[in-house]
Amino acid sequence: MSGSRTMRAVRLTEFGAPSVLKVSRDVSVPQPGSKQVLIRVHACGVNPVETYIRTGTFAVKPPLPFILGTDVAGVVETVGEGVTAVKAGDRVFTTATQSGGYAEFTVAPDDSVHKLPDALDFTQGAAIGIPYFTAHRALVHKARVKARETVLIHGASGGVGVAACQLARAMGLTVLGTAGTPDGMELVLKNGAHQAFNHREDGYTDQIMEATEGKGLDVIVEMLAKVNLSKDIQMLVQGGRITVIGSRGPIEVNPQDMMSKESSIIGVMLYFATPEEKKETAALLYSGMEAGWLRPVVGSRYPLDKAAQAHHDIMESPGAAGKIVLTM
Repeated sequence: MSGSRTMRAVRLTEFGAPSVLKVSRDVSVPQPGSKQVLIRVHACGVNPVETYIRTGTFAVKPPLPFILGTDVAGVVETVGEGVTAVKAGDRVFTTATQSGGYAEFTVAPDDSVHKLPDALDFTQGAAIGIPYFTAHRALVHKARVKARETVLIHGASGGVGVAACQLARAMGLTVLGTAGTPDGMELVLKNGAHQAFNHREDGYTDQIMEATEGKGLDVIVEMLAKVNLSKDIQMLVQGGRITVIGSRGPIEVNPQDMMSKESSIIGVMLYFATPEEKKETAALLYSGMEAGWLRPVVGSRYPLDKAAQAHHDIMESPGAAGKIVLTM
C-alpha cells in the first residue's frame, strides 16, 4: 500500500457549531504502525461527547485539524507489526481509534479492536463501543449490581440507555427505564425494561416509586444529572447508588438526603477503564452477542457528508430513539 492514497473524512479545522463539520476529499489514508490495525470504515457511531469536543468545551482540546469518532465498524484492511488478534478481511468494531472515525479508513490500537459476529450488521457494530462499554462500566464496575436489585435507567432510549437496559435485564435485575416520547418508551420496553415512564410528565417520579412499592431504587444510571440528580437521591433505598454518565451543567442537591441513606453518587468515565476491565467487558459483551440479547438499536443514519446534521440532531431532538450512526 502506498502512502499516497486519499480518502474522504470529516476534519475539524476550527471549534464551533455543527456547521464546522465539513467533508474533505483529499485526506491521506493513515498507515498502521506496530500493534495497530487499519480498518475500512463502513459505519461510525456518533456520541454526545463528540459534540462537546467539536465546540471546544470538552476538558481535553485536541490539536487541530482533528477527525472525531471512536466507535467504528468495518473490515480490517491491513495490520501493523505484532497484531495477532485480527487479520485482513475480519469484520470488526472498535472502542477507540488513533486517527478518528468520521472517515473512510481509520487506524486503531489492536487492544481496542474486537471481532464483530456475523449476526450484527456494520451499523449495529458502530453502536457497540462507547454505549455498551460505558453501560457495563456503570452497572458492573461502579455500581456493582447484583441480580434481583432494581435499577432505573434515567434516559433509557439513547445509545447508552438501551445498552444498560439490555445488560441489566440479562444480569437478572428489575429494570425501569425513562424516555421523553411514546416511541422512546416503546423502544425501552422492547429492549429489556420491565416498565417505562415518560420523564416529561409531571409526577413521573411518583409513578416510579409506586412501581417499587414505595421501597425505592437500588441503582440509578443517570444520563442527565443536571436535571435529575436531586430527585434521584430521594428515590434511593438505603445504601443505593447513582452512577452519573452525563450532566451538562451544575445542580443543587441536599447532602442530607445522602447521609440519611448512606447512598453514593459515582461518576463514570470510560476513559479511565483499565486494560483488565476492558477485557472483562469485551468478553461479557461478546457472549451477549453470541447469545442474542445484545442487539444494538440503530436510530437515525446519516451519510458522512451529513455529519453536521447528525451533531445537531443528537443534541436537539425531542427524545432519543437508538444510536445515531454515520455511514460511509
